[in-house]
Amino acid sequence: MIRWHSRQRYGAVTTLLLLGAASGASPAFAETLQDALVKAYQSSPQLNASRAQQRATDENVPQALSGYRPQIIASLSAGLQTVRNTLPDNSIQTQGQKPWQIGVTVTQTLFNGFKTSSSVRVAEFQVLSGREALRNTGQGVLLDAVTAYMNVIANQALVETQKLNVQFLRETLGVARTRLAAGDVTPTDTAQAEARLSRGLADLNAAQVALQVSEATYAQVIGDRPGHLAAAPTVDRFIPHTQQASIDLAIKQNPAVIAASYDVDVATTTISVAESSLMPQVTVQGNVLRQSDGDSYLSVKRSDQATVLGQITMPIYDGGLAASQTRQSKELAMQSRQVLEQVRNQARTAALSAFITNEGAKVALSAAESEVKAATVALAGVRREAQAGQRTTLDVLNSQADLTAARSRQILSQRDRVIASYTLLSAIGKLDVRTLGLNTPDYLPEVHYHQVRDAWHGLRTPSGQ
Repeated sequence: MIRWHSRQRYGAVTTLLLLGAASGASPAFAETLQDALVKAYQSSPQLNASRAQQRATDENVPQALSGYRPQIIASLSAGLQTVRNTLPDNSIQTQGQKPWQIGVTVTQTLFNGFKTSSSVRVAEFQVLSGREALRNTGQGVLLDAVTAYMNVIANQALVETQKLNVQFLRETLGVARTRLAAGDVTPTDTAQAEARLSRGLADLNAAQVALQVSEATYAQVIGDRPGHLAAAPTVDRFIPHTQQASIDLAIKQNPAVIAASYDVDVATTTISVAESSLMPQVTVQGNVLRQSDGDSYLSVKRSDQATVLGQITMPIYDGGLAASQTRQSKELAMQSRQVLEQVRNQARTAALSAFITNEGAKVALSAAESEVKAATVALAGVRREAQAGQRTTLDVLNSQADLTAARSRQILSQRDRVIASYTLLSAIGKLDVRTLGLNTPDYLPEVHYHQVRDAWHGLRTPSGQ
């Protein structure tokens, strides 16, 4: 009687492969999910581009504050001048002159309809909105990194499962051929085993292709090729346990919602900027001037002037431009409020969907684990019955296919379980370096803001560019 001796080895190896994640066992040299997240956080071009954009947004504040500061202009002019005079006796007198003029003008705005103060508030709200947009981008990068990491782990496990399946099918085909030679089975059994082996090879090829694709995606997102990856735990300790709590946190903490609320403040304050064009403006101007006609033949005439002028201007009619801009700003403010409501609804739906998906992933994983246990027992029973002549080779192949499919579903359920927990953490606005405790400095956008906010001069950025 011929037995499938390798089947127990297949079951033991695959069980260790798939259930290692549940036990948390991993080699000491394996790369962890936290390591991958640190790499993505530090090297992501998308995140670094968003940081640069936020630093550019910070510059809106000193630009707006410049309205409080004096404007100083220096001027210098010099040239050559020839004057030809015809005298009464018809003689011509020619004079060559080199006139020049140098001066300094200082202009200080005293009142401009609160345009400067409103512009500063607009710029500050833009900075706050930009920070939340940056935080939202960071969450997206980290979630993409989690997805890429788990896809590689899952596809690596699927490839190993398909390899073990192919190994079992080869041995089953060998057994069938041996039994055919002994007259215990018909050529149909051998053909069935050959067909299943061909299908197993195709499934293995598909799994290998999917693994290569996921590895390429991993390299794009993380910035490095994947090595040996350790099993990744969920983040259930950071996420709420009820739907309503998830929704409440999403509405309060989701960066997209907070950014949209600051956008409303930007649009509302912009109305005051537009209305300032309808109000009087008060400026004071000081001017110091020295000039000379540069007469090279006669005595040089030089004069010095110093003036201080105050000016008040009141717009009467500008063709309706300021009024139109004010109405436009009010409509844009209304639009921003509607966008905020839309973003809140989206955050509410995303949180609810993430919570339901996470709970469903728990059920799916539990069912997949139970299915694997039952399919393992069923295959062992079918093998024994086949050895006793009560089952055919096709029954063994079908039972093996059921077990392989069950193990594949378990692998995918483990992947979905981890990704779902991180997705829910992102939906409530807490997928960040601080919450996860990543071993990397957290990027603090307010540092650059304070470096440039009160800068009166200088062309180099704080980073030295």
